[in-house]
Amino acid sequence: MLLTSSQLSMAISSSVVFIFTTLLFLSGYVLQQQTVRSLQAAIRPQPAVVQPPPSPVLAKHFGTPPGHSLFDKYLASNRPKGGWAKVAYVQLLREHLHVCNAVMLFAVLEEQESLAQRVILYPKEWDEKKEAKGKGKLDSDPQVETSKRLLRQAAKRYKVMLQPIQPMVKIGDESVFPLAGLLSLSGYNRVIYLPPSGLILDTSGMDHLFTLPMESTMLGISAGSEDEAHTPSIVLMRPSKESLKETLASLPTDKYTEEGFLSKISLLSDLPEDQIHVLAKTSGLRDEDDAFDADKFMDGTSYVHISDPEILGPEFDVSRQMLASVRPKKHEPKKAWQDIYEKYRQQRMDVCGLDLEPAPKLFKDVARAPEQETLS
Repeated sequence: MLLTSSQLSMAISSSVVFIFTTLLFLSGYVLQQQTVRSLQAAIRPQPAVVQPPPSPVLAKHFGTPPGHSLFDKYLASNRPKGGWAKVAYVQLLREHLHVCNAVMLFAVLEEQESLAQRVILYPKEWDEKKEAKGKGKLDSDPQVETSKRLLRQAAKRYKVMLQPIQPMVKIGDESVFPLAGLLSLSGYNRVIYLPPSGLILDTSGMDHLFTLPMESTMLGISAGSEDEAHTPSIVLMRPSKESLKETLASLPTDKYTEEGFLSKISLLSDLPEDQIHVLAKTSGLRDEDDAFDADKFMDGTSYVHISDPEILGPEFDVSRQMLASVRPKKHEPKKAWQDIYEKYRQQRMDVCGLDLEPAPKLFKDVARAPEQETLS
């Protein structure tokens, strides 16, 4: 069949149109795919560059206080077992009087960027009193409201975990949560408890204690006058279910006292003084001689346990005559002693918004006995 010239011309024209249409479609498709890939590359998140985790020791900036160089070298190769998430400072509260001191300690830990965890255990009945008030019952104890305010402050500002507790064992006629109950915190490899009251001056020296070799379940560190009973001012514990059960079984069956329990804790005795000056006690300043340097003491000491037998505690506003009769007689130890009490008073006001408590009447009567001595 022969094609006419017009039919041949139409066939050629159709072929040309089809070819160019196909080429145009293919070129458009290629450009579209390139554009899609470019958009995908632009919006796809870039893979994060994996950085090696920083050393907790280096990140803490421990520094080198006088006489600490040997211990800093020891710490550089020894970190808390399990890392800083597995160690904690723990305060066990039973009285409203000691709530502020616990919050003060954690305020310093937060300010100086301690990497250890922080926990406060407090009586659950404090929460129950607050709930009762909300139901229309009158709660006439303002100490409950103050304690709750300070605990909320600790949680919000200083990253403290709050844990209400109930009595754990019954000893005699009393149901108590003994200090040994801290061994129930088995989520931590080690905890440090600081009996009230005291001041943390340098958290790096305190953090060192989490790395100390420890063979027993509990270990105490003591400081103070040689005439005093050596009860620990710092208590280290290795929590576990087994140690909790064993320790609770060893408690007396007739009566429990915190002092009696603390006095039975073995004390650390083999830490050389030239490696770390971690602890001091205000009562021990009376034994210092003329070579004592108050400024070096304040700069080089990590924790001061404020405990003088004649004074109920640094929370109370005692007379100048009583302070004068109790303080050290030597100039430099006296200066350090007064600086510690003043620092505690100022920190109590700054952190808790509380002035010193009025001394109980019985204590005031006893305080009149010492002869008056002017403060200088």
